Amino acid sequence: MRPRVSVIVPVYNEGEAILRCLERMLRELLLPAEVLIVHDLPEDTTVPYAEQVARTDPRVRAVLNTYGRGPANAIRFGIDAALAPVAVVTMADGCDDPRQIDELARLVDRGVVVAAASRYMPGGQQVGGPRLKRIMSRWAGRSLYTLARVGTRDATNSFKAYDTAFVREVGIESRTGFEIGLELTAKATRLRLPVAEIPTIWLDRPLGESHFDLGRFLPGYLRWYFFAYGRRLSREKLAARTAPAVPAPRGERDSTEYEKTA
Repeated sequence: MRPRVSVIVPVYNEGEAILRCLERMLRELLLPAEVLIVHDLPEDTTVPYAEQVARTDPRVRAVLNTYGRGPANAIRFGIDAALAPVAVVTMADGCDDPRQIDELARLVDRGVVVAAASRYMPGGQQVGGPRLKRIMSRWAGRSLYTLARVGTRDATNSFKAYDTAFVREVGIESRTGFEIGLELTAKATRLRLPVAEIPTIWLDRPLGESHFDLGRFLPGYLRWYFFAYGRRLSREKLAARTAPAVPAPRGERDSTEYEKTA
């Protein structure tokens, strides 16, 4: 049976911890699905554990990202490799609620091109995480929702579902960090395509340490933040302004890029 939703999980040396993530995800997924564990290197410590799960659950596939290292390229590769008409991006660190993958996918089934899990709408919540990052992402989300009318109060959250045909049409220009969620939300807004949201409770990563580099990632977020405020674009004009980007060289990323949201 062809999957209705492709779940994209970028990973970097998660090791045995991926087992708990996959256990919860596979238990909660009800729609026909594939789960793509996207890794940058064959020797990534996540791979043997993902393959262990795949031997008993054919929904899981470990796929090698060939677009260049880092989470942005892993997400790009995963969406291009997806077999389903809906792609949901989620992280391997346990912050996202896997029960909501189906709900997000069904919103795209109903016609939206981006469905966001929102920490900042009524019923949503963020538990933990760096205080400055929380303040900045909340401010960005609310201002974009109120002033640019982007359709979600949490444009910077990476936990989103996308119409894969829409993503392949508009392309992904981001190559660093996790600004892809903001980029695709901004592009949908400029094209006047529907964006929707559901409330989510985001829990700070239970294991490991966050290494979000604000100075490094902020320029990319600001680029797409201001892009969202422009006038309506036609698909032809959007395609004309989107010059093909060269993937980042495979040596230009380290593990600190595997941090989730703004």
